[in-house]
Amino acid sequence: MNVTKVTDQQFTITDFSSMNHIKISDMKIKPNMGTLDRVFRFLIAALIMVLYFTNVISGATAIILMVLAIIFIVTSIVSFCPLYLPFNITTKNKKSE
Repeated sequence: MNVTKVTDQQFTITDFSSMNHIKISDMKIKPNMGTLDRVFRFLIAALIMVLYFTNVISGATAIILMVLAIIFIVTSIVSFCPLYLPFNITTKNKKSE
């Protein structure tokens, strides 16, 4: 059960199952994608778009791949992949942290 309280313009989420207090302002998205990963995703997205606009792919396959291409572009821009979180994966170099 989660309860949200408003105090001094900050939101506090209380998770009663584990009794943890998390402030929304403390939640920061840490980049977990390296440069090579970002470039690779962007190139795959560009390839999908070329295939779509040249009518090589169409129908449901085209729609699914275009959604995937958009996701690849967004994750490349923000350097964050939410699917990496549960597995604690990062492709970012240790030197750049």
